[in-house]
Amino acid sequence: MSMGLMNGAQILVEALKRQGVEVVFGYPGAAVLPLFDLLYDGDIRFILTRHEQGAAHAADGYARATGKTGVCLATSGPGATNLVTGLATAYMDSIPMVAITGQVKTFLIGNDAFQEADVTGITRSITKHNFLVKDVKDLALAVREAFYIASTGRPGPVLIDLPVDVQQKEAEFIWPQNITLRSYKPVLTGHPGQVKKAAKLIAQSRRPLLYAGGGIISAGAHQELKKLAESIPAPVVTTLMALGAFPQEHKLSLGMLGMHGTAYANHAIMEADLIIAVGARFDDRVTGRLDVFAPHAKIIHIDIDPASISKNVVVDVPIVGDAKHILGEILEQLKKLPDTSSWLKEVEALKKKYPLKYRSDGKLKPQYVIEQIYEATKGHAIIATEVGQNQMWSCHWYKYSHPRTFISSGGLGTMGFGFPAAMGAKVGCPDKHVIDIAGDGSIQMNIQELATCVANKINVKVAILNNGYLGMVRQWQELFYHKRYSHTCISGPDFVKLAESYGAVGIRVTKTEEVRPAVEKALAADNTVFIDFHVDPEENVFPMVPAGEAINRMLA
Repeated sequence: MSMGLMNGAQILVEALKRQGVEVVFGYPGAAVLPLFDLLYDGDIRFILTRHEQGAAHAADGYARATGKTGVCLATSGPGATNLVTGLATAYMDSIPMVAITGQVKTFLIGNDAFQEADVTGITRSITKHNFLVKDVKDLALAVREAFYIASTGRPGPVLIDLPVDVQQKEAEFIWPQNITLRSYKPVLTGHPGQVKKAAKLIAQSRRPLLYAGGGIISAGAHQELKKLAESIPAPVVTTLMALGAFPQEHKLSLGMLGMHGTAYANHAIMEADLIIAVGARFDDRVTGRLDVFAPHAKIIHIDIDPASISKNVVVDVPIVGDAKHILGEILEQLKKLPDTSSWLKEVEALKKKYPLKYRSDGKLKPQYVIEQIYEATKGHAIIATEVGQNQMWSCHWYKYSHPRTFISSGGLGTMGFGFPAAMGAKVGCPDKHVIDIAGDGSIQMNIQELATCVANKINVKVAILNNGYLGMVRQWQELFYHKRYSHTCISGPDFVKLAESYGAVGIRVTKTEEVRPAVEKALAADNTVFIDFHVDPEENVFPMVPAGEAINRMLA
């Protein structure tokens, strides 16, 4: 479809509208001024963040909460390089995102011009694909392909680098209705022979276990997962990225597995005779020592990314394709069901033997804070987290029943992610409570986005578990470095005064009985709220698998 002559900036904005883009997060600069001149007219909502990293994380959080492709925009040079951490975060967690960066004029590229950086070279290893558009005639197709690549197959971030002179030059706007890339054709349906093998292994098993990863959420396969689990029936463990893919209150749920997983999940996977892994990549934080991981189990591995299958753990039945399609195909082939009654009793006994617990000793416990947030929201909030102890406590003490309600940096473990990601999630889901559970260290890494929230009335609630330390690092130093707390004691600001200085609400909590009223006050407030919970500084996250150990060798 042709719309006549347009300059590059007009072509980009029109292409974004045709892709259904509702919001762009970003920051202006010289190399994107033609674009910002068009954004002045307000055809697409633009949210001015206070740092480009905040823009990338906000686009990421928006994508995780909505399932749509997030979009961020930055200028050339330092603006583009400030997106790098956000791109790497999205890449590791398979999040669909398109980042648009300005670039110096085409004839200056490679000359070390002012605010020039080789952003396509810098981001090649942390994007699914990237484009340097040197001819305005190629721009509409590049945008179309970028969104297609970002959102199909194994999702991920794509970058478009756009020189300022290309934004100014004119070309005929031609919009491709359909995209076909000869070298990129994601497989959706499973190989029939492999699907039959999987169904046969399930029928022959006695101790089957479903191991669900973030690919379940990407594929929208949570209903199929639940149906398969109940049909077999088999217990379900999830990765951090899959929290919410299977209801945690379900009788077959064992919660999260891995280094800080539940003890019963870790023991169960080591006793299983069949593991059905779906949309997971056998990350080192899940497997522990590879040579002793799941010694009794045959493994079925379902993943849309063929490179992920048998990369870390050699599997018996690999099936490449979309999780939703393949789980449906397995259910159709599953004519005979195994007798798992004894196995389910064993699993139930593990849950009773190794319950999640914490000590009540009069001090304000972070686990209690999260329990109260869960009860006050009735489990209906979107929870974002930073990285560290706050993240792990959030995995265990808030119960997730629906996909896209837990937003956290998994693969990269990015401190400073949670607050801007929560901001993006709230923009995408304005009718839901969005709460960032943070540490007093990580919240300071992108705290400037308080200004963004207040200016745009993005009413995120932030629960700061303030223990005066970089908590998870301090925990490792306590357990493995003889309590030599090298540079992990972190003095923070007065978070109440800081929130108020930005025009937000600040609440300080020092006693257990103050927790619930503070949470309810925050939820009722028509503003962004920081709740500064002064929690027990020496509280640790357990269970914990020491580095290099098998996952059933836990500290508790």
